[in-house]
Amino acid sequence: MKWLAALVSCVLVSAPVLAREITPAERRDHSYSASLPGCEDPSVLGQISSDFSTRESRFWASSLTIVGFERVAETAWRPWGLDYIPRRYCTGTVIVSDGYKRRINYSVREKLGFIGIGWSADWCVVGLDRNYAYAPLCKQAQP
Repeated sequence: MKWLAALVSCVLVSAPVLAREITPAERRDHSYSASLPGCEDPSVLGQISSDFSTRESRFWASSLTIVGFERVAETAWRPWGLDYIPRRYCTGTVIVSDGYKRRINYSVREKLGFIGIGWSADWCVVGLDRNYAYAPLCKQAQP
């Protein structure tokens, strides 16, 4: 009985903490505009291709590059709500220079570029996540 009373009192005390006002990211002091480039935007795909080839050559002594993108589609837009950093989640297929087609999961995130300026893309190519940063099979790069 004491256990039940303790549980009820904890729930009642923590209820005001759980019920918080949601402030959209666009209305904060350091606001976000929520105007991110689309999944198929050439600047996004170009940044991913450039970062991929740099990572492959610098860390894995590989000459792999992304030759092209296919079936690029948005999977989520701001999946956690308005009061979080605006993010656009995408998926598609990349054609890699070794001739294989692989799935890619990526997100475009606002104000997470170099020193917080502009947007950036965070990505994972299935089968080429050699340090398992997004394991298993790049699932952690999805929302």
